[in-house]
Amino acid sequence: MGSFSIWHWLVVGILVLLLFGKGRFSDMMGDVAKGIKSFKKGMADDDAPTPAPKHIEGQRAPDATPMSTPTAEHDKL
Repeated sequence: MGSFSIWHWLVVGILVLLLFGKGRFSDMMGDVAKGIKSFKKGMADDDAPTPAPKHIEGQRAPDATPMSTPTAEHDKL
């Protein structure tokens, strides 16, 4: 009882290669590597400072105070 021997792992490895095939298994590992590289690149891009948003004419500035909404007296009753 306990852990599997080297022979058990060898049989499992052979079965995996038979099911997936050598080419398909290497393609999957390549896709995983591309995903990891893409994730790392995305994380590095997040660390870069973002440029200030541009002001579009006709819009309020983002630091402007919001317009106050009128309170209805009949809601208080």
